[in-house]
Amino acid sequence: MLERPALNLSPIYSEDPSLKEQWGAYLSLKEEEFSALSVRQAHCHLVSEANWLNRKDARSCVQLGVKAKIGDICYIDFGQAYLNEAGFQHFGVILSFCNGKAFVVPMTSNPATYKMAYDPVECPNGRRHLMRIGLIEGMKKESVLFLNDCKYINTARIIDVKATIPENSALFRHIVNRVKECLML
Repeated sequence: MLERPALNLSPIYSEDPSLKEQWGAYLSLKEEEFSALSVRQAHCHLVSEANWLNRKDARSCVQLGVKAKIGDICYIDFGQAYLNEAGFQHFGVILSFCNGKAFVVPMTSNPATYKMAYDPVECPNGRRHLMRIGLIEGMKKESVLFLNDCKYINTARIIDVKATIPENSALFRHIVNRVKECLML
């Protein structure tokens, strides 16, 4: 059960009000939502909105001067998210490309998440949808993958390439196998 009352979205969904009225209702809701956010949360929302405005018409990250390849760990703007989804700005590793999109696995360096993640030796009872990948060269902290949040994205969401896990490495193959396991393929 949600802890706060549901937002009144009926003015937005109604077919009767003019677009101007709908826009006003939407802005009122956004103002209410933003006033309840922390400064950090509001910053993430605003950065994501600015990124969308600047990148929404790009077919790929190449148009934006970013060249990404399989195995790259990228800083990505995932946009708004629902509960338990990677959202806004996070790192992610590219596993493949298909028709101009990248298949990515979001990641975090959150120490609490790292501690909970499955590891066959250090944490055999850990959460299997989380995969420890340790400290990757080019990164500043140990990282964990959210295997259950992998997805295809328009590569225009990729802000920058920060590091690489070589595609022919044992770690990369292990990641692919764990994703397949998580997807039950």
